[in-house]
Amino acid sequence: MNAEVTIPGITADQLRLHQIFFPYAFQKTIAAIQKKSRFVHYTSAETAVRIFQDQEVWMRKSSFMNDFMEIEYGIELLSANYKSGRDKIGDIFDKMFPGFLEKLEGRFNGWLPHFRTDTYIACLSEHDDGEDRLGRLSMWRAYGGATGVAIVLNGAPMVAATDALKAYTSPVAYLNAGKFETEFQRLLSSVAQNADFVKAKGEDVALANMFAAFRAAILCTKHPGFHEEREWRVIYSPSFQKSDRLIADLKTIRGVPQPICRIPLRDAPEENLVGIELPSFIERVIIGPTQFPEAIREAFVSMLSDAGMSDANSRVFISDIPLRT
Repeated sequence: MNAEVTIPGITADQLRLHQIFFPYAFQKTIAAIQKKSRFVHYTSAETAVRIFQDQEVWMRKSSFMNDFMEIEYGIELLSANYKSGRDKIGDIFDKMFPGFLEKLEGRFNGWLPHFRTDTYIACLSEHDDGEDRLGRLSMWRAYGGATGVAIVLNGAPMVAATDALKAYTSPVAYLNAGKFETEFQRLLSSVAQNADFVKAKGEDVALANMFAAFRAAILCTKHPGFHEEREWRVIYSPSFQKSDRLIADLKTIRGVPQPICRIPLRDAPEENLVGIELPSFIERVIIGPTQFPEAIREAFVSMLSDAGMSDANSRVFISDIPLRT
């Protein structure tokens, strides 16, 4: 591991464990930190107004996402690779901790139904400098609707090491069966190459990290046809790890009553959660292709000014992508 890589709030040993058990996410996260990446949430103007006025973000159940089969896609890929690689996994771990495989299977199979039915997700996308004025056309088409808005966020809070919310950010991996197998073998090779370190940390640590790697595999794997989204997810499973800060609620969204979890946009510096309060969290707002760009822009400048953003007028932009009728 590169000795120069550091993340505030996480020890060197924790960082190494993340590199071993989450090689794909580790590389993406380190790159995001080093580039000071920004993230963006494409949504409707109505939803953006609610976010700014209520100063909170809603997480929806995975079963209500656009593609309700997303979780099943990850489960199928993980299951196939686990079955074909079970002997190799056992050879790696049972040498360190006899009976490890049986414990891993029992724990993961026991929690899998909860991850299917009791996982809440908020979706973000990587944002490039070249998209500052236009946004991304594919995202406007997929999520903007007739009055789309892109909320560009400062990225630092998204990649900070914190347990304050018990909700965690992870990049999405866009993998077909072959590439999933490559990443799965990469994980096993990483553990094997660092077996002495893993063994020294103890069975409980190894079990917790392998379990978390499998959980991430099912919740953060998507079909490569969606790769243009460049998605990151904030994931929360209350039955697995309950938060004192997130608020369970019931809302009707596009005519469908459903449970949600609300994330109050409030810092918790004592737990290394800083920078999610308005207006510091908002880098800019882009008004998408619409019949009413000037009126919507005026409304958002006013709202952000009311929220304490002194330079709101220079932070709200109208996309130059022409409206098609």
